[in-house]
Amino acid sequence: MKPKYFLILILFFSLLSTQYSLPTIRFVSKTGTSTPPYTSWNDAADSIQKCINICSFGDTVYVANGVYKENLVINTAISLIGSCMDSTVIDGTGLGDFTITVNSNFKVSNFNIYGKGKGVPGSRVVWAAIQLTFVEIQNCIISEAERGVSSVNSNLTANNLLMENLDGGFSLVSGNSSNWIISNCVIFLDENNSNGISIGFAQYAESYINNNIIIFNRQLSNYTGDGISLGLPKKVYISNNLISGFTDNIYVDDVIDTVFIKNNALLYQNTLSSNPASIFGSGDIIEVKNVILSKNKKAIYGGLIKSNYNIFWGNLINLEGLPYGDSDRVADPMFVNDTLPSATEGYDFHLQKYSSAIDKGDPNILDVDGSRSDIGLFGGPLGQKYTYQDLAPKPPANLTAIMDSGLVHLKWNKNTEADFYRYRVYRDTVPDFIYDTTKIIAVIADSLYYDDPPQKFISGNYYYKVTAIDNEYHQSAASEEVHINITGIPEAPPIVVEHYKLLQNYPNPFNPSTTIPYRLKAPGYVKVMVYNILGEMVKVLVNKYQNAGYYEVLFNPTASERKRGEEGFPGMETWYHSNYVSGVYLLRIEVIGEGNIPVFTDMRKMLLIK
Repeated sequence: MKPKYFLILILFFSLLSTQYSLPTIRFVSKTGTSTPPYTSWNDAADSIQKCINICSFGDTVYVANGVYKENLVINTAISLIGSCMDSTVIDGTGLGDFTITVNSNFKVSNFNIYGKGKGVPGSRVVWAAIQLTFVEIQNCIISEAERGVSSVNSNLTANNLLMENLDGGFSLVSGNSSNWIISNCVIFLDENNSNGISIGFAQYAESYINNNIIIFNRQLSNYTGDGISLGLPKKVYISNNLISGFTDNIYVDDVIDTVFIKNNALLYQNTLSSNPASIFGSGDIIEVKNVILSKNKKAIYGGLIKSNYNIFWGNLINLEGLPYGDSDRVADPMFVNDTLPSATEGYDFHLQKYSSAIDKGDPNILDVDGSRSDIGLFGGPLGQKYTYQDLAPKPPANLTAIMDSGLVHLKWNKNTEADFYRYRVYRDTVPDFIYDTTKIIAVIADSLYYDDPPQKFISGNYYYKVTAIDNEYHQSAASEEVHINITGIPEAPPIVVEHYKLLQNYPNPFNPSTTIPYRLKAPGYVKVMVYNILGEMVKVLVNKYQNAGYYEVLFNPTASERKRGEEGFPGMETWYHSNYVSGVYLLRIEVIGEGNIPVFTDMRKMLLIK
């Protein structure tokens, strides 16, 4: 090479290295200093913003555990990495409207980030409003603001976020070709007019919303929030999400291209608002496939929605103004634990063995194991492979007894499991009897039975229970016990006794969870509590006013719970696993009736085995 060309190359690379220096790793610690360059833990910065201020393009900042009371402004492309999402806290409480303002490409992970305050108008935990920047947020807790993450014209990837104590989760607006990917996030909301994910004026943007849990925790009569709200969307892919409790679990307005809703579970829609639908749509094409819609007021309504390969169950209205697809069906999906989702309850929407949703999805969509797609939350290429549990049927519910033509007429709600086989009917003359084979009086397929008591017992007390068995002869726990008192000659009118009742939990012993049934004779304020063997209260399961009727509540002592300001750094929130040990626990119910007078209390024992 000629010397002059060699000299030119040296000068070129010298200028290049000056303008584009190699990225630097920098450090922040609560015990740090104010003296740059912050390139080791020994000379770490004592403030995150101080360290950011001296960063160059591509730098990475590591932040030690602690509470950092500050707002951050990102003006150059950096990565910000905390030590732990529980114990590395950026606390913007009471400071500026935006805890983190993003004006450049930015990656942040492993932080617990507080906004200015829950419900504070205009407050955002993360605010990104620079056109076509790339923002990536992962493994963070986002809380305490009007909105969690807001993006205007920025590209956004959000993964593994826990969002709570917010008026809304994501608020995204785009007038250009932005891409938004929101996956594996958990969003718990409990305020009126809250949207989990709101996307507006996105006629040029594409959105991918996958594998998220989006839950509204309360039932409000004037509630108008949506789980996912789409306004003028171009193309949106919504897959493998659990969405529950909103006015519209998915709301779509004026589709520009297509919205694909596949392999979701859309449940327990708020039924108190005036005209909701679990999926409400208008505009062009909305494709709904492989979705389970259950316990909603109205499952699907409006627009040019194409429904097929979906399961409808327990909805007041399945499809309004729309035809069923050839492969749509109405059937019990047989969830492992079908209970109203909340931040603490142990719901489980995996499918049981023999569920009518297994291998019944669109045959052009495959599960992760290569088989035909399951319908629901865990099916499809973004789902998961798991072992289907072969559980016993649910206990028959709402057992009643009346006298009819000299016979005791028993009836109860039909079981809906696909593998249901028969009922066993039990009778005894003592309360709380043990339902063994000596007490069986009938094995039948129907959910009603006429009993002709033995002549010698025609006057007296009779107690009945019913269990369900499946094709593998798994037997459910017993129904509640009903009591009928027959007086006089056979033609005399019977006395049917309705009781307050705390029934035995099932299963018992249990691990990991158990269901507690109880019946209320009249309306009242109900508390259901769990105590350890020392008499210390460990959990309140129910604490509210309820009408007369039959109820069940789940106790799941192995579920993670949320605890605030009691562990770790002050003001922090920490996930923890409740310290329940194996052994006997006491279950107690208290009912306060009209006039604030106690009307019922009872206690039972249950056994946790780990």
